[in-house]
Amino acid sequence: MARQVLAIIGPTSSGKSQVGMIVAERMNCEIISADSRQIYKYLDIGTAKPTVNDCNKIVHHFVDELLPDQDFNAGEYLKQGRNRIEEIFNRGRQPLIVGGSGLYIGALVDGFFEGPQAHPEIRSELEDRMQKEGIESLVNELRNVDPISAAKMLPSNTRRIVRALEVYKITGTPISEHHKTKDAASFKTVFVGLMWERKQLYKRIDERVDWMFHNGLLNEVKNLIEMGYSLKNNSLQTVGYQEVFKFFEGAISFEYMVELIKRNSRRYAKRQLTWFRRDERIKWFDIKSESDFDMVAEKIISHFKNSVVFSE
Repeated sequence: MARQVLAIIGPTSSGKSQVGMIVAERMNCEIISADSRQIYKYLDIGTAKPTVNDCNKIVHHFVDELLPDQDFNAGEYLKQGRNRIEEIFNRGRQPLIVGGSGLYIGALVDGFFEGPQAHPEIRSELEDRMQKEGIESLVNELRNVDPISAAKMLPSNTRRIVRALEVYKITGTPISEHHKTKDAASFKTVFVGLMWERKQLYKRIDERVDWMFHNGLLNEVKNLIEMGYSLKNNSLQTVGYQEVFKFFEGAISFEYMVELIKRNSRRYAKRQLTWFRRDERIKWFDIKSESDFDMVAEKIISHFKNSVVFSE
């Protein structure tokens, strides 16, 4: 029987961090953050980063470790994350993954195919076609050469579509076949997800955005600008930051900026749910209010203890 890791996942504003803290305190856990932005210093309010008090209570990994102009990706997260999970087990503690990045979680527990280096000519050709013929032209080609990948990719995710075709043209093999050769983890994962009724979730998202502005998001971005950071930094090309930068540039009004962040956050939550619902390993727990957090945490602990994931 393999060692087991618990992963608490869900869309933005679903209460993952709160439920994760309850579980971590009761199961002697260290938390592995599966959020692609919380790893960056100075991005606190816009990422709903764990509080200093939370980090003092429970060890958090991949929180406040890099400067905003440093690059980090799913491949690096895979390498570092698996090493840290081994170290946590060796300390006699329980690793707990908490987050909403399906890409990062998938890389950590299932492996990650980085593929060949980008081919400038092939990529340029694909991007030119996308500009002239539209993304649907590339999607149709991908359906022909790699229907498995095409079925998993949203048309809006142009980078992944271009990359999938690029890999096929370079290697002659669909990227979905390459993914089957990913390195298996030395642990097994029990997945649980937090599910809200959609209207309630969207209301929570709107309330979180209001909270962010009441607690200093404008000043946070202003400080980032004064430190020399901008939208050229990949870390800031994300919901909640790119809109505020546009406001400071004078491109949009304050009112429109707030509404835009709410709208983009709701769309992001919808994309997260689309990603997670494809994974049949996830056991979903319904939540109706924050008063359910304690009860749901106990159910998650019970589910984890009763789950035996055997090695293949």
